[in-house]
Amino acid sequence: MEFRELKVPDAWEITPKQFGDPRGVFLEAFKEGPFVEAVGHPLDLRQANSSVSAAGVVRGIHFADVPPSQAKYVMCPRGAVLDVVVDIRVGSPTFGQWDSVLLDDVDRRAIYVSEGLGHAFCSLEDDSTVVYLCSAPYAPGREHGVNPACETVGITWPTTARDGSPLELLLSEKDTAAPGLHEAAEQGLLPSWDEVQSFLAAKRAAHAGRKEHA
Repeated sequence: MEFRELKVPDAWEITPKQFGDPRGVFLEAFKEGPFVEAVGHPLDLRQANSSVSAAGVVRGIHFADVPPSQAKYVMCPRGAVLDVVVDIRVGSPTFGQWDSVLLDDVDRRAIYVSEGLGHAFCSLEDDSTVVYLCSAPYAPGREHGVNPACETVGITWPTTARDGSPLELLLSEKDTAAPGLHEAAEQGLLPSWDEVQSFLAAKRAAHAGRKEHA
């Protein structure tokens, strides 16, 4: 299992080793040791979600208040999605920047999106299934969004589906009505770089303390 930090700090692409034979394929979708080594603390699993999306469906850009926010370890066991992480932390050196990972049922990669980051994806095939391991349960009162078509962020969404056909993007009413990045900042919805780094540092320190006293 290989971890590669994306150009948005505190987000990682995870590539598993796959073992195939005439029966099929086996892989370790999540492994605590490599995860802790890369991220600095364990994944505090509190909720697991799954979504099934038609080709062209865009979900996001979603995020939650810090603390506790909601980190996500995201996989696509069926189909394909372009998964996107956005730095929405005000004051971050990479504020407003984004990076992406192709999640599909061939390479079977995952992406880890730490607390305080924005997350979105676009389905590239009908019935694409996404599984999220989440560090906190869903809480409507602290969940927010940035419009995935925000020109400031400037995500280059796919125009072609997995089979090569034209892709028509489909957003929910909630995501369509979400504010742009600067509007969300003006409304005080976005987390700050400093508060997120303090939150993550506390998690890593707590893990180090548990190891020391184990």
